Amino acid sequence: MSGLKKLIALCAPGLLAACSVMPADNFPVEEQVDLDRYMGKWYVIAHIPPSVTENAYNSIERYEQTEPGKIATTFTYREGGFDGEPKTMKPTGTVIENTQNAVWAMRFYWVMRMQYLISYVDADYETTIVARDKRDYVWIMARTPQIDDATYDSLVQKVADYGYDTSKLRKVPQQPLDQRDDG
Repeated sequence: MSGLKKLIALCAPGLLAACSVMPADNFPVEEQVDLDRYMGKWYVIAHIPPSVTENAYNSIERYEQTEPGKIATTFTYREGGFDGEPKTMKPTGTVIENTQNAVWAMRFYWVMRMQYLISYVDADYETTIVARDKRDYVWIMARTPQIDDATYDSLVQKVADYGYDTSKLRKVPQQPLDQRDDG
């Protein structure tokens, strides 16, 4: 089964039943996200991923605001290794009104709208956690391909505090910038 078909099969039941991407009241989201500062390149440091990206290497999420509240997203990775097949997904994010830019609906295909919650971004916009209130997927991302252990541990603790099973987190292998051609 192709990656696209797997993603659709995995997500379709929940997406058809879902009426909203708004999180439960008790799920943490950032109070205010500066979209201009949030745009750009984010390296996936660790994740609890959908099955289609469970073996990703050198994962990068890139955001560009194309019009107010619309985010063109390009997610790139290599499948199975640093020399694996390059893969790309291009969902479109829509910022949900009155959420201070912290709640997005991420549309992968015309029928698929996934919840995208910016649950944390540090003051310098160097690290972020994107989550879902179902606690099924989560992404720890940074502006650089590697972060120090103390920063990583503090982000993992936040993920645990959100109610995730952190034993499911997978560190995404990331090559240093001077060893890659996708930077």
